Amino acid sequence: MALAGLTMTMPTVSASPSEDRYIVDIRSTSDSDLAGLDIVHRLDQIDIAVVKGTDEKVSGTRYSKDVDMAVTFPEVEHHGHHHDRHHWMQDPLYKYQWDKQAQRIPQVHRKTRGEGTRVSVIDSGAYEDHPDLKHALNTDLSKNFTDDGGDFNPVESDHGTHCSGIIAADDRNGKGVTGTAPETDLVALRVFSGPNATFGDVIAAMVYSADIGSDVANMSLGAYPLPDDSDTAVLKDSVERASSYANEKGTLMVAAAGNDASNLDADGDVISLPNEADNVMSISATGPIGYRWDDENPEDENYHAALRHLRKPTYEPAFYTNYGADAVDISAPGGNADQSQIGTDSKWYYDLVLSTIFTEEDGERVPDYGRMAGTSMASPQVTAVAALVKSVNPDATPGEVRQHLEDTARDLDNPTYHGEGNLDTARAVWKEIGDDRWGHHGHDDDHDDHDDGHGHSRGYDHDDDHGHGHDD
Repeated sequence: MALAGLTMTMPTVSASPSEDRYIVDIRSTSDSDLAGLDIVHRLDQIDIAVVKGTDEKVSGTRYSKDVDMAVTFPEVEHHGHHHDRHHWMQDPLYKYQWDKQAQRIPQVHRKTRGEGTRVSVIDSGAYEDHPDLKHALNTDLSKNFTDDGGDFNPVESDHGTHCSGIIAADDRNGKGVTGTAPETDLVALRVFSGPNATFGDVIAAMVYSADIGSDVANMSLGAYPLPDDSDTAVLKDSVERASSYANEKGTLMVAAAGNDASNLDADGDVISLPNEADNVMSISATGPIGYRWDDENPEDENYHAALRHLRKPTYEPAFYTNYGADAVDISAPGGNADQSQIGTDSKWYYDLVLSTIFTEEDGERVPDYGRMAGTSMASPQVTAVAALVKSVNPDATPGEVRQHLEDTARDLDNPTYHGEGNLDTARAVWKEIGDDRWGHHGHDDDHDDHDDGHGHSRGYDHDDDHGHGHDD
């Protein structure tokens, strides 16, 4: 786990109109209307074309300017110092993954590890040589949607690699971190060329996800605030056509709610995309404060008590997360931070989410592990659990999977920050779709996980306040 420095970024306006790219509605547009334009993506499935040209060339068509966006980097990143390095070849890092412990992932894996599912990650790409991703990454279907000439591997950002590890990191290779759905077929769809992406490429990747039969597509990206007016009407229509098309083809779209600490229900005539589009599940972020801060020996395998001695629980709304009862469907672990402790000698960074990254050594890219926080980290938690639910309910539609995740979420009686509740992986997987016997719920975060300290479960005892026990 390379721990090489601290960055703290609070995004401001993250989007601007493209100078030469347009999203054109081709339902009432003839081929002659497109003459003289460079077709970047022709998406006949949703009657949309992404083109390059000028205002004069697209005049007479129904269009919006494409939108350039900056990657929604996490608010907090920590890559530490040499003396904090843990060699992944020898030291499984599950004991630092509060998010997987709180969601009881090793126990859930006794029922499913995501077999028979496919997940697209629409992001900055995934590093194919990472030992925790090589088993899952489908290099034949992974694709670059930008025009930079590369493949699906990242150009510079390890954002998509981090999200991919949250979803599918190998839990059986005796090294590194544990992913929630390690047996899913992972497809990396790169829409970022360096720090920037355009919505046209994102929309094309959404359609592609549906066409290749992805069960879930993760979008830890977005633009906010966008004017919700006639200038962006075709852009919004395009995102919603793509999400509707994906829904019809069997693909659930999941997106980060954004990291502006904004109330999306009370922000005036603006919109956040893609998370506020129809048929897109919008995810806010939660995280603990105080995870393992007091451990005298962080290498100690006896980490089970850490979640019982938190200053704030794992379902605490993160300080940066966007919110809004109408804008958020559920919350999920995305990482948190005590802002007064950042940069001090405390273990504040243990409250971030640990996953796969890469670093540069002597000009070479090498696999590594690092901590980040953001709704970007919360969204793939839900995406992965959606894959688990689909694995045990193969006939479920995207709408049924989404409703099931909402129905089984932990009700915290705070819809402003959590929507229908906080992600409950164990309940989502062990409760069958349509089974109303457990009902809506609330239960403690204090569970006996019965792990052996290496991410391997010795049994599963899921008890809650209603007295329901399911022993595998």
